[in-house]
Amino acid sequence: MYILLISGCFLLAMLLSRGMLPIIMLVTYKKRLFDPINSRKMHHNNVPRLGGVAFVPIQCFLFIVSLVFVIKIANMDMQVESWALLPSFMMLLCGLGMLFMVGLADDMIGVSYKWKFVVQIFVAAFFPLSGLWINDLYGVGLIVSLPPWIGMPLTMFVVVLIINAVNLVDGLDGLCSGVVGTSCLVLGSLFMYYGAWWHALFAFITVGLLIPFFYFNVFGATGRNRRIFMGDTGSTTLGYSIAFLAISFAMNNTYIKPFSDGAIVVAFSTLIIPVMDVARVMFVRWRKGKPVFKPDRNHLHHKFLRMGMSHRVAMLSILGLVLFFCLFNILMVELISNNIVILCDIGLWLGFNYVFDRAEQRNIKKQKIETQLTASIEIYRKSAERKHRGVLHTP
Repeated sequence: MYILLISGCFLLAMLLSRGMLPIIMLVTYKKRLFDPINSRKMHHNNVPRLGGVAFVPIQCFLFIVSLVFVIKIANMDMQVESWALLPSFMMLLCGLGMLFMVGLADDMIGVSYKWKFVVQIFVAAFFPLSGLWINDLYGVGLIVSLPPWIGMPLTMFVVVLIINAVNLVDGLDGLCSGVVGTSCLVLGSLFMYYGAWWHALFAFITVGLLIPFFYFNVFGATGRNRRIFMGDTGSTTLGYSIAFLAISFAMNNTYIKPFSDGAIVVAFSTLIIPVMDVARVMFVRWRKGKPVFKPDRNHLHHKFLRMGMSHRVAMLSILGLVLFFCLFNILMVELISNNIVILCDIGLWLGFNYVFDRAEQRNIKKQKIETQLTASIEIYRKSAERKHRGVLHTP
């Protein structure tokens, strides 16, 4: 029965998103609510950025309706475990509502990053208050259980980090929705495997609503007013959603799922690319003496574009890396310890970055040589033309 419910909500999420996004695009194009064009942006045409307005209403509507359906209509047996999880889901919906309002205000009129940061810390506290927090590191760093005075602040830090990591990934068409969709698909499948039906339901609702957005974002035609961005309204709420799912999977709580030795490694494997990329970018800014929160063009997708990739190839390459780390960690935690898996992740990330840096430098050098060659040919052509005109005018 739960599988049918999840499948039905997944399809309904797709249909609702498919219906809402054209309406949002119609209004935003008519009111000219476009994403500003500047040197950091990848687009050069007027594109609205309110696609994320559709996300939270669909998530909240389908989850609450499903809950009422299970309790009041279908008369399905709600186990004690399910009732124990309700506070965390209610606080999740409250947090999504707050981030939705702040994100919408930021997309419409702009909000100071300081106020956004304060709100993110505030909603991050909702998880520990509802009983959801990282209470076990499963031997990572030889640490097992965590006391509340460490685990709860750590959880808040992780939530804020994930929100901003997902927000910063939203720099290439299809990248943010693809990363979050892949993460929700992986975690949702794992939740279904462990029988955590409510978490799986929320994950697949999120996957369903992202599919139509991904299509309009990547394949939509700007000239036909069929292209849209998610804006901060979408990226921050998606970051909060995936943070909830990852922390729920990582928490040592039998009400959610059975104990698993590699839970924390698997939970955050879906976020290795965005989180490690943010850490790398901030470290580079700090090393160069620049403000760590000042935007630049040094993220992984910028690096791929400088390597000569097209936007779609760069996006698909990063999604391939996300899926690779997910599958690698899921398989390896069954064979070796969590600490070795994490060291392998770091080693692979550093190795990939070394290869990417070399490829980027080669392509930049190649473009420089081509530019110089083109300039030399142009100078020679103009010189030849002047000599030719001089010969023609000689008596």
